[in-house]
Amino acid sequence: MLFNSFEFLCIFLPIALSVFFILGRWRGPSIALGWVVASSLFFYAYWNPWQLWVLAGSLFGNFYLGKRVSTGEHRRVWLSIGVTLNIAVLLFFKYSNPTVDKLDHWLDLGWNWHHVIMPLGLSFYTFQQMAYLIDSHRAGESEPSFLRFTLFVTFFPHVIIGPIVHHREMLPQFADPKVFTPQLANFNLGLPLFFLGLFKKVAIADPIGHLVDPAFAAAAAGTHLSLFEAWAAALGYTFQLYFDFSGYADMAIGLARMFGVQLPQNFDSPYKSRSMAELWRRWHMTLMRFMREYFYIPLGGNRKGPTRQKLNMFLTMVMCGLWHGDGAGWTFFVFGVAHGIAMIINLSWMRWREANNIQLGAWWEVYASWALTMLTWCLGLVLFRAANVSTAVDIWKGMAGVYGAALPDQLLAFVPVLKEWITPVRVLPHLAGGTVLGLMELSAMLALSVLLTLGFKNMAEISQRRRVLLLVLCFAFAIQGALFAGVPAQFLYFQF
Repeated sequence: MLFNSFEFLCIFLPIALSVFFILGRWRGPSIALGWVVASSLFFYAYWNPWQLWVLAGSLFGNFYLGKRVSTGEHRRVWLSIGVTLNIAVLLFFKYSNPTVDKLDHWLDLGWNWHHVIMPLGLSFYTFQQMAYLIDSHRAGESEPSFLRFTLFVTFFPHVIIGPIVHHREMLPQFADPKVFTPQLANFNLGLPLFFLGLFKKVAIADPIGHLVDPAFAAAAAGTHLSLFEAWAAALGYTFQLYFDFSGYADMAIGLARMFGVQLPQNFDSPYKSRSMAELWRRWHMTLMRFMREYFYIPLGGNRKGPTRQKLNMFLTMVMCGLWHGDGAGWTFFVFGVAHGIAMIINLSWMRWREANNIQLGAWWEVYASWALTMLTWCLGLVLFRAANVSTAVDIWKGMAGVYGAALPDQLLAFVPVLKEWITPVRVLPHLAGGTVLGLMELSAMLALSVLLTLGFKNMAEISQRRRVLLLVLCFAFAIQGALFAGVPAQFLYFQF
């Protein structure tokens, strides 16, 4: 069930909310929380009921391990077992198919391996429970109620694509009696966020995806993209991914707020960043918080000298790339390596500036820093989207102009001087539907994306009065796009 589907918007959500508050008022907190758990499990099972077995095994196993790592003997041993088992499950579902296929190819074993389907949300709820085990070990206490633990993991707004939440952030909120009574303030905050996220998804991300997906498909099939095709595809995906994923995060936070629960912010205008380090701090903030607290700092963080800090930063970014990967190719590993190198360069540059007392104050320096950051990010996301590394390299060649530059002659007629270095063609068949109108639509969508990401405040910075106005403006566009656009499109991060 998708947040942008008719079933969710018109059936599931109204029933889940209204019954929760009715039970909270008349039957008590435990029954109301049980209803939210049941609703969340139904929401999750709606995709594929068999995946509940994986989720149930993860829940029971980590709840038991939480008790063992928090009290008694051999707590550290139990923690090691728990973390190892969680990683093993994640690796099995992510990498067993490609690993067996590669062994079969190399050794000619003739194995008839049945493809393992990765359960939705596995990466997110596995990391969330690993954090729970580590925190329980550190604090010497665990959650005593299996119902509350299940709620913490499966709460439907965040179970599929996050945000990744600490149990200490979420569970105490359900102990507040006010949660079980509808609060106007919560709906004033939650509804604008939800409809803003829905607007991002159905009015921006999905239309851009329809326009640029054919270009990536053509590149995967061996077609060389020319300069404008390659750049349009790369820039289009850069904004498609942002509005798709940040849209989901907005919807998740807004939905939780309607239930009286405040989830952590996951995006903070990352495309306004002036360095790669700043961009990663603002992008998928809860994942980077997890990586910092449970990987980077345990490796030593910045406490063991500059060389070790750079190595720790590099390894953290490689791990981040592998977390996104599906094992089918090297693209996400290379993505992690590339961003690890970029982070090392960024840190070295900042250290050099500090040592020489150099401040970036001039306007052109600020804009140059921003432009270089976004260029690096856009090039990296080609790896994120491409079918394999060779396809990504081929798209980069297109962006460098290796395969020439071409535009429809109808557009070149407006600027004849460009014909001296741009080849006139009838259409660009692999981009924006192969029509001039499609190219104009894509250009308009990219211009709108730039305006929204750079020219406006994010939701956390908007006043309450303007949030209500935003709700009114986004409502009609979002509902029309969600309910009347045919089959709803999945969110891009479902594959992770």
